[in-house]
Amino acid sequence: MQPQNNLPIVMPMNMYDLIVVGGGVNGCGIAHDASGRGLNVLLCEQNDLASHTSSNSSKLIHGGLRYLEHYEFRLVREALKEREVLIGNAPHIIWPLRFRLPHRPHLRPRWMILAGLFLYDNLSKLTTLKKSKGVAFGPDSPLVDEVKKGFEYSDAWVDDARLVVLNAMAARDNGADILTRTSCISAKREQDCWLVQLRDNITQQVTETRCKMLVNAAGPWVADLFDGVVDVKAPQNVRLIKGSHIVVPKLHDQEQAYILQNEDNRIVFVIPYEDNFSLIGTTDVEIKGDPSQVQISEEEISYLIDVTNQNFKHKICRDDIVHTYSGVRPLLDDESSDAQAITRDYTLEVDHADKTPPLLSVFGGKITTYRKLAEAAGNKINQFFPQMTASKTKTNVLPGGDFKDQEILFAQLHKTYPWLDSSLLTRYVRSYGTLSKTILHGCISVEDMGQHFGCGLYQREVEYLIDREWAHTVDDVIWRRSKLGLRLSALEKEQLGTFLNASGSECKKAS
Repeated sequence: MQPQNNLPIVMPMNMYDLIVVGGGVNGCGIAHDASGRGLNVLLCEQNDLASHTSSNSSKLIHGGLRYLEHYEFRLVREALKEREVLIGNAPHIIWPLRFRLPHRPHLRPRWMILAGLFLYDNLSKLTTLKKSKGVAFGPDSPLVDEVKKGFEYSDAWVDDARLVVLNAMAARDNGADILTRTSCISAKREQDCWLVQLRDNITQQVTETRCKMLVNAAGPWVADLFDGVVDVKAPQNVRLIKGSHIVVPKLHDQEQAYILQNEDNRIVFVIPYEDNFSLIGTTDVEIKGDPSQVQISEEEISYLIDVTNQNFKHKICRDDIVHTYSGVRPLLDDESSDAQAITRDYTLEVDHADKTPPLLSVFGGKITTYRKLAEAAGNKINQFFPQMTASKTKTNVLPGGDFKDQEILFAQLHKTYPWLDSSLLTRYVRSYGTLSKTILHGCISVEDMGQHFGCGLYQREVEYLIDREWAHTVDDVIWRRSKLGLRLSALEKEQLGTFLNASGSECKKAS
């Protein structure tokens, strides 16, 4: 088949065991797991890694306290176990976070919350995290005066987009090929393999390759891949649920996050964010249409502001919002009438009718259980590749995570690079971990860092992101590889864009 742009199809020499379509947390997790078990893997993503759902979450590794109300005990137990695993695997981008739950007796009775917290503490063994406890709110509380009592429990924070990138890097370290800005435009079964056409969305060049097994991990586009690419009937339906967040200047100086109950039985998180801000979300709104076009609505903004103001002394308004984002969660359709009641569990479907080349498809899931999902996917893939070894992702740290304590790593780096600003070094530790040494290699002064784009973003870091982490655009750098978009001025973003455009010929080095 000749592509519409009339460019010739390039035929590569290699045959892959596995081609994974989708560069979100599930796709990159599967590529990481499978490549670590000895398979020859290619992953393609039509945009940037984590460019949609996986960078637009609430930034939490959590068991899902509210899922207990919907009897999701297996999912909660698995998620609770994974918190400890992931904190150990990625201590640079994941760390414990205490949550405070104000008690509003007219919303959920005390016995119900106590029962939920008891299960939360005991469904899985706590090693790093602390148990829940009751708390009293005094005059120094940021909450409104009528809230006197509440509860405190543990979950964890995660830099969601970096989690995806680090899994892609780990897969590459295992020998996988990672192609960003590359769409799978056709996949057809041909005897004992899949014939797959991939389009580079920068050059429009189409490449034809083959694999023994195909994985559909396209997230919100999982159904589109069935309809328009592989021409196979989807075995499951998904419902697209929009979750929106707002970012405002920080509401309080305490280190805890807050989980707020609302009259509609939904909960809203207020999370300390990037030192100077509070992240507030999320909503649950079912959508139709293109997931890439979603944005927060005025109704969602009003909802999040109202819930916040009902609970905090410090009131916010529309003008306080410095940033918003919306993500689309592709949830497994369990026929729930209410969006918030739809399961956050996942299912893996294998199509291998008449011994044709197999297709594995991922439906549903949540960021906390991505590693278990990837491991389960690897176990299903194993039936077609008996030479696969056991999964290693439970014990192998992600790139940059080979240290135990952020403070110790900070001290080591500060000793080596005493000229580096402490706030910048803190960001490096919490973004790159020991990979900070790669960025800073050979630097003996700030002048060696090259052009300064503002807010501690130097040329040396940007070049590292281009060379090693598939960064290509301004948004790749300031929203997904970092959150510097909250601080950089319009002029500074423009200067960064000029630099990236000048580096355009180098921007796919990481592949």
